[in-house]
Amino acid sequence: MAYFPKRCVIVPIDFSADSMEALEVGRSLVDAPEHLHVIHVIIDIAPLEAGEVWGVIDPQARVGQIEKLLKEKLTDDKYQGLQIAVVLGEPAHGIANYAQEKHAELIVIPSHGRTGITRLLIGSVAERVVRLAHCPVLVLRT
Repeated sequence: MAYFPKRCVIVPIDFSADSMEALEVGRSLVDAPEHLHVIHVIIDIAPLEAGEVWGVIDPQARVGQIEKLLKEKLTDDKYQGLQIAVVLGEPAHGIANYAQEKHAELIVIPSHGRTGITRLLIGSVAERVVRLAHCPVLVLRT
C-alpha cells in the first residue's frame, strides 16, 4: 500500500510479462482495485483491408474477445474490482486519451528498452505516451 494512494492509475496491458509487472506496480499505488484502470488498445484495421471489405472482421467482436481475455487473465482476488477498458486506435493516443477522460493521476507503463534501428523503425509507445499524456507517466524499464 502506498503512503499517498492515487485515486486513478492507468496501466496499459499488452499481455507481456513487463506489462503484468507494471500492473503490480500500479496496484501498489492505489488503496483499492477500483482505482486501477487496465487498458488495451487494439490497432484499428484500415477500411480497405480484405477482412473489413468482406465483412469478415467485426471491430466490436475484436474488442469483446480482448475484454474476455483480460478478464480470464486477471481472475486473481487481488484484481477483483479493477476497471478494464479495450479501445480501438493508435496505442499512444488511445492510452493518453483514456487517461485524460478518466482524469488519471498517473500512467504506469513498461518500456521494452529497444534501441538503435529497432527503436527507429518500431518507435516507442511509452515515449509517445509521455509526450501526449496530461498527467505524470511512470515508465518502468527492465
